[in-house]
Amino acid sequence: MLVNLTSIMKDAIDNNRIIPAFNVFGYEDAKMVIEVAESLNAPAILMTNRDAVNFMDVKYYGALFGKMAMESSAPVCVHLDHGKSKSEIAAAIQANYSSVMYDGSSLPLEENIKISKEINEFCKGCNVSFEVEVGCVGYSDPDIKVKEKLSKPEEVNEMHIKAGVDCIAVAVGNVHKMQEQKGIIDFERLKKIKNLNSVPLVIHGSTGISDDQITKMCSYGIGKMNIGTALRMAFGNTLRNYLQENPDSFDRIEFVQKPMEEVRKIIKEKYKLLGWG
Repeated sequence: MLVNLTSIMKDAIDNNRIIPAFNVFGYEDAKMVIEVAESLNAPAILMTNRDAVNFMDVKYYGALFGKMAMESSAPVCVHLDHGKSKSEIAAAIQANYSSVMYDGSSLPLEENIKISKEINEFCKGCNVSFEVEVGCVGYSDPDIKVKEKLSKPEEVNEMHIKAGVDCIAVAVGNVHKMQEQKGIIDFERLKKIKNLNSVPLVIHGSTGISDDQITKMCSYGIGKMNIGTALRMAFGNTLRNYLQENPDSFDRIEFVQKPMEEVRKIIKEKYKLLGWG
């Protein structure tokens, strides 16, 4: 069934669980996410990031992922990650997304709050959940010119009070696109944010966070954790190895079988770390 984030986060947080949100790029990885979620009787979040949106129009993702969600026995949220404008977010909602994120992290706080409040009012009227970012999560890729800014508890609280959003992504040592688990989470900062706010928190860039830190974070009021690079690495590396071992193969459907199974393994591992099964 197709759901939004607000309908699934509270129960997860109350049970010291975090819902994994997987960046997916098509039928192959989305199918693995849903199948694992169904096997664990868990909710799922299918998420499209900036790379995906730049590759293909959201109306096509929305048609595919929305249909897959509606036909699933698990509650499935279809989420737009890092929306950069009101028009992008409106297009995603029109395309059947049940949840969206506006990324105003590069803006001064007051401007981020002002725009977020306007978008939130629109989302509420459409029964679409709404995520924002306070502070700024950096990138391990030096070609992406985004400067990290750790989240301040009082600024997270100000966003929650003034804009009334459903969840807030925070920067506490997590880094986007990190391929190795070298991120160091500032748990003291995270604790202060949690204690000052009742709003569910979101962690981006979790591929670079060690397993023990991920497990520890389950009791810090986090409703959603984004996972992308881990799946892309599993799919891409497995596909590369398969093609090297089978140089005469040309069947696209044959190509994706092993990568899909490796992606399934990563999805199951992440669900387990986050308290499911």
